[in-house]
Amino acid sequence: MTQLRIVGGLAGVPATAWDSLHGSGNPFVSHAFLSGLEQHGCLRPDWGWTPHHVTLWEGDELVAAAPGYLKTNSHGEFVFDHAWAHAYAQYGRDYFPKWLGAVPYSPVTGPRLLARTEAHKEALLAAVIGQARNDGVSSAHINFHTLEEDSAFGPDWLSRTDVQYHWRNEAGWKDFDGFLAAFDHKHRKNIRQERAKVERAGISFRVVHGDEASDEDLATMFAFYLLTFRDYGNSPALTLEFVRHLARTMPRNLVVFLAERVVQQAHHERRVPIAGALCLRGGDTLYGRYWGASETSPGLHFETCYYQGIEYCLREGLKVFEPGAQGEHKLARGFLPAYVRSRHWIADADFADALRRWCAEETLSVKRYAATLAMHSPFKSVGTS
Repeated sequence: MTQLRIVGGLAGVPATAWDSLHGSGNPFVSHAFLSGLEQHGCLRPDWGWTPHHVTLWEGDELVAAAPGYLKTNSHGEFVFDHAWAHAYAQYGRDYFPKWLGAVPYSPVTGPRLLARTEAHKEALLAAVIGQARNDGVSSAHINFHTLEEDSAFGPDWLSRTDVQYHWRNEAGWKDFDGFLAAFDHKHRKNIRQERAKVERAGISFRVVHGDEASDEDLATMFAFYLLTFRDYGNSPALTLEFVRHLARTMPRNLVVFLAERVVQQAHHERRVPIAGALCLRGGDTLYGRYWGASETSPGLHFETCYYQGIEYCLREGLKVFEPGAQGEHKLARGFLPAYVRSRHWIADADFADALRRWCAEETLSVKRYAATLAMHSPFKSVGTS
């Protein structure tokens, strides 16, 4: 008989049991990543995150799980529902708390219904709704689920669609020159000029995996991450201990790109990091997550965050590079529009009906937008994903 258990922290779930459910190669749903966020100060109730994982068990065997959180705000989700919360308040109801099935701070598509069978996925979704009703929350949301999971959701789950920009090596490029050869003249020239500016500035790159990075490398990358959040006036959620945890528990998944400049000293020269990008890899995909720099230099951001990642994918045989959310400037650099998805269950039937119409209109708008973007592909022949 299947039993529902709500888990307030992954420390109580064996890592092997959790990871056996997905087997997808997606690092963000791994026990190490999610439990690391909990253990190393990245999730706090006063920031709006309380772990509330939905799990199904048959005896002592974990058969399904949905990583989830009770949320008291919409911070760190990247599927924006601020208008929904405002409308709910005008409707005379409390939108928060809500339940969110997602990976905190990570707008990355991946499995969200971790289950042994399709029947277990359906049972998991029923359990999510049942628990949401039991908790008295306004709604349940599952962000950035995979296309393959779409069929598991019933009609009670509203559908939303958005666009990101992803690099895909569907043409079988072997190196960066081969990749550039697929561009039209204007865009190819622009990329070469951007890369040349970085080279002329005397900046070179060092790429290290978690098991190759020194503690100084990790601390340097974390300092760059802090600089970016300071520049935008936001509060950083990750901690240095979490980055160290990733290097320790996911050593080949963590990839750090460090931009360095030679500095002359009294009797020798040394390379000083001036920028960095922190990425994760899994399966055939590289995921760009965070970047920062201690100085500004023409082309430095594009080289650190995009071109170094593309070169890494070509070198390592990875097929996809997802550099993060938003950013139309990525299109000119070979990242084409790709759809991302989310699903939403609303407790109030009348409000759900109103939002259903809103979601349908939003989806049409997003598809028109993606079609327009595809017309501005930098490639000689348009590729879509």
